[in-house]
This record gives sequence, C-alpha cells and structure tokens, in this order.
Amino acid sequence: MAKKNAISPTRQEDYPEWYQQVVKAADLAEHSVVRGCMVIKPWGWGIWEKMQKYLDDQIKKTGHDNVYFPLFIPLDYFQKEADHIEGFAKECAVVTHHRLEKNKHGELVPAGELPQPLIVRPTSEMIIGETVAKWVESYRDLPVKINQWANVVRWEMRTRLFLRSTEFLWQEGHTFHRTKEEAMEEVRKMLDVYVEFCEKILAMPVYKGKKSESEKFPGADATYTFEAMMQDKKALQGGTSHFLGQNFARSSNISFRDEDGEQKFVYSTSWGSTTRYIGALIMVHSDDDGLVLPPRIAPKQVVLVPMLQKEESKQEILNYCESLQKQLEQVQYHDKAIEVVVDTRDIRGGDKKWSWIKKGIPLIVEVGPRDIASDSVFVTKRKKDDISSSSLKREEFISQIASILDSIQKDLFDKAQAFQKAHTHELKSKEEFDKFFAKEDAGFARVYYKEDAKTEKEIQEKYGVTVRCFLEEKAKEGKCIFSNKPCHSKAIFARAY
Repeated sequence: MAKKNAISPTRQEDYPEWYQQVVKAADLAEHSVVRGCMVIKPWGWGIWEKMQKYLDDQIKKTGHDNVYFPLFIPLDYFQKEADHIEGFAKECAVVTHHRLEKNKHGELVPAGELPQPLIVRPTSEMIIGETVAKWVESYRDLPVKINQWANVVRWEMRTRLFLRSTEFLWQEGHTFHRTKEEAMEEVRKMLDVYVEFCEKILAMPVYKGKKSESEKFPGADATYTFEAMMQDKKALQGGTSHFLGQNFARSSNISFRDEDGEQKFVYSTSWGSTTRYIGALIMVHSDDDGLVLPPRIAPKQVVLVPMLQKEESKQEILNYCESLQKQLEQVQYHDKAIEVVVDTRDIRGGDKKWSWIKKGIPLIVEVGPRDIASDSVFVTKRKKDDISSSSLKREEFISQIASILDSIQKDLFDKAQAFQKAHTHELKSKEEFDKFFAKEDAGFARVYYKEDAKTEKEIQEKYGVTVRCFLEEKAKEGKCIFSNKPCHSKAIFARAY
C-alpha cells in the first residue's frame, strides 16, 4: 500500500498549490484582510528572526550601522530621479489625504488633502540620499555605511505568501564612498555575505554573477545577484547588490570636498534581502509531508514529545522531558545553545508528531514509559523525502546531537546541490536552446552569450525565459550561441519567479 502524504496535492501534481499547502500545514503565515498582505505566524516569524539575527550580525561585522528612515517619502524626491522611479511607478502606493470624516450618510471618507502626495516606501534610495547629502561635506565624512530593517510596499497584482506580497519585510543597506573602487569592493563584499548565508545557513546552493542591462536595478550602473533553483526547476533571485555609480549622488547632490579641494560626487551602493528567503527555503527543501528546515535556521532544533496516555506515568514523563530539555540546552551548536521545545498539548501523540513533521523541525524526540525505563529516547530525523527513526540511549543522544544536526544540514545542501547540477545544462547552439526551453520544466541553461537587449526580449516573449545572471567565473573564449560573435562570458538562462 502506497504511503499517504501529508500534503495534497504533491509537488508533481500541482507545484503552486503544493507550495500554498506547505505554508498552511507548517502554520507559517496566512493572508491578511488587506489584499496582498500577510500575517506572519509564530513559526514563520521564528524563521525570519533567525535570518535577521544572522544577517544583522554579519552586516555589523562588515562595518555598517543600523538606522531607520521614514515610511513616507515626498513625491518630489522621486521626481528628481526619473530612471529610478520608472521601475517602481506602477507599484507605488500613494497617500493623498491625512484624515477621515463622516459624510451625510455617516460613512467615513478621506478628507484633508495633503499639499503634496506621499509615497509609501517601495525602496529608500531617494529619501536616504537626500538625508545623507546633509551629512557629508568633506572626504573625512566618508565612507557612510548604513543599513535599515524595515517594511516596504509594492502594489503587486498577483501575490503569493513570502514570494510576492504587497507589503514585505527586508533589510536595505546603503553606502557612500569617495572612489568607484571602494564602492565596487563594497558591492562584492555584501554579495558574498548573502551567498555565504544562503549556502551555509539555508543549505541552498546558488549561482552568483552580474545582471544583464535589462534586468538590473532601476537607476543602477550594475546589479550583482545570486540565483537558486527551486524544485520546479525555476530560478528564484536571492539578495542583490547594486553599484549605483554617481547617479543618485547627482540627483540628491551628495558631494564632498576632496583632499585636493575639488568638489566631487560620491559613489554609492545599495543591497538588500527579504522575507522571500522563507519562500526559497520552502521550495528548495520541502517535500510532500510538509516543510523541511535546515537545523541552522529552524526556530527550534528539537521538540520533545511526551507520550501521556496513562495518568499514572504522566508526571514522571514530564519530569524526564524537563530534565532532558535542560541537558540539551547546555549543548552548543555552532556557538549557540540548542533550542528545545516540549510539546505538552492535550492531543494524541501521533497527531503531535505529524504536526511537527509538517513544521519541518529537524529532530522529534518521543518519550514514553518504556524509554524512561531504559533511559532512552526515540528520535525521528526530519530530512527531505526521508523520515527515519531510531532509539538511542539518553547520554548517547546528548553527546551526538550536534553532529546529528550537522548531518541533516549537510544532507539538505547535498541534495539541493545535486538537484541543481542535474538540471543545469550546457547548451552549445541556438537550436539546442530552442529545443530545451520548449519544455515547461526545462531547468537552467548555461550558455556562451554576448549581451544583446533585442535577443533577450525575443527570448522572453517566446519562452518566458530571462538571463538570470552572467557567471563571475571567467570562461575560455567561445562564441555566443545567438549571434556567433566571440565572447568570454557565460550566462544562466531560466524561467523565474
């Protein structure tokens, strides 16, 4: 008899609906009454807190200070940078009134029109630039390296929890430098911070590189990115790091007096990452039984499930779990105490266990009278497409738990990397490219490509495929598969979220 999965439909039957059902089964988030917005629930928020804490530490270690800027941005700030706002104009939420009044029917209606509309923050380059211009006078005031954790609003028409929502959470870093070289060093450094986070903490292998001109951030000179492969073989863009050149400095007049007395414009960067990482985690690691979490990002690594069917043994089992919890929390896992929860809910043990399997907690430890008698625990490891259980002596489990968690973390990365490699194909000609992307679930194509906007537009219109990035590794000289012109650059093409 075939095993019945906890999630229906499965990945193979209906991938988009499978994704929604994993979010629901893991109790991560739900839709708000406000269209396109979400309520992030405790387990989902716990994942975001872990992400935020790790990245915040790394951002501070690389010399940045946290700040906060207003949610509302005057319209005329955007007017100064037409190229930039063009990329966001259709997604902007606009505040035009400052109060509500009752009309003659007793209905609340907007009143008190603002002298100038305010834009609800879609990104902060303009308001930060206008402010930093007041902070910088001399080369001695540089560099300025700041970051903010905030929410942004982009009025999306088609939304999906964690992947694309009207309001989402992110961090956005903004730095201002004396020279182009300093700014470019910053761009690459922060991209590497993101890549290390994805691969070491999220167990998610990525390709990193430079965006094409048509895909770069509005108003930037260059955008650098990394792309991960989801289980439906589509690409998901991770964090991005932008070299803004002097574009925003000119529009916001961020200038300084250099050592030689000459007045110059700064070079600036911006870089950011969002709650979209949670969507990536789901789509890279989860299976048909629910969410699967790498131990280093799980809100809790261990759940203790006391089996409390008999009243006479209830207190003894709870005492055993409490004692075990204290011991486990003394164990260090990557310089942090292991996080343990005891599930004392008054429901069947089997239902408890399956609820945690669907939440993706790495280790489920069941404790019953027989386990106490033998001073043992029954441990279930939650891996992707693999739920395995075994009995271990209590002390043996405590001594091995860090290595057990590391093995789960490595297993998830190895599986994701193997999947990525298996579905990334080197294509040698336009004919191979056309044949490859005629399939809906094609995967990633890695090809010699000499950038051409007309070619990219034609490919996108024909197949819904875009250049995800130009790979950073230097390739031997080859020929572009579209133009047949010599080139040294290889690019990843794929369908994307």
